[in-house]
Amino acid sequence: MLDWLRRRRRAHALRRRAIPQGLWEHTLAQYPFLQWRSAQDLTALRETTALFLDAKEFTGAHGLRVDDAMAVAVAAQACVPVLHLGLACYDGFVGVVLHADAVVAPREFMDEDGVVHAYEEELSGEAMAGGPVMLSWSDVQAGSAAHAPAYNVVIHEFAHVLDMQDGPANGVPRLRDRATRAHWQRTWALAYDQFCERPDDAFDGVLDPYAEESIEEFFAVATEAFFVSPIRMTREWPVLYAQLRNLYEQDPAAHCPV
Repeated sequence: MLDWLRRRRRAHALRRRAIPQGLWEHTLAQYPFLQWRSAQDLTALRETTALFLDAKEFTGAHGLRVDDAMAVAVAAQACVPVLHLGLACYDGFVGVVLHADAVVAPREFMDEDGVVHAYEEELSGEAMAGGPVMLSWSDVQAGSAAHAPAYNVVIHEFAHVLDMQDGPANGVPRLRDRATRAHWQRTWALAYDQFCERPDDAFDGVLDPYAEESIEEFFAVATEAFFVSPIRMTREWPVLYAQLRNLYEQDPAAHCPV
């Protein structure tokens, strides 16, 4: 009975949020990396995108009107990492908030002497525990272009969502067992140190220099590159590519045009 109810709800959701063929083709054309998968996976991505749209609430900040094309663009990219993992990975939040441009957020930190310093940080996106996920629409659009290093704010922030499934973001997503987790931590700590110790003139790699900020940002940036520039990722960071391939159960380099 429960399986029957789930199938019925899924069918209703797919009908409610059916993506018109023209809009889907436009989305794929705008973000070519979405197409780097099998025909079966593309069908699954379209369905998963529709289910995401049915489950999440999109809000435009400061009067921004979120139209169907914008919502589908965000949802399709957000669904790429969980295509084989399932949308249940995103059950911890509901809201997606779009701003027209980057947001300036007040920040503060305490130094070694206990003095609190206030500053402002420009954000193209932010994922918070329990939601919402905030995105700059201008930066979402920038994800349609080829970049070196790789860039995709949607995948970046949803990598943080996955990272926070089992607690605060720490660069270690939910893994199947303790041994896998320990191996992951050793591998990524070594790679992160290697990245941070690179020469000052070595900024032309596939990973954005922002990855140096912290191990959790390193993971999110690497996830961007895995999906957006998979060929370069296999060449520059083959060990990380292999771990991300196992994590996401996908191999985008296998379908990516050279």
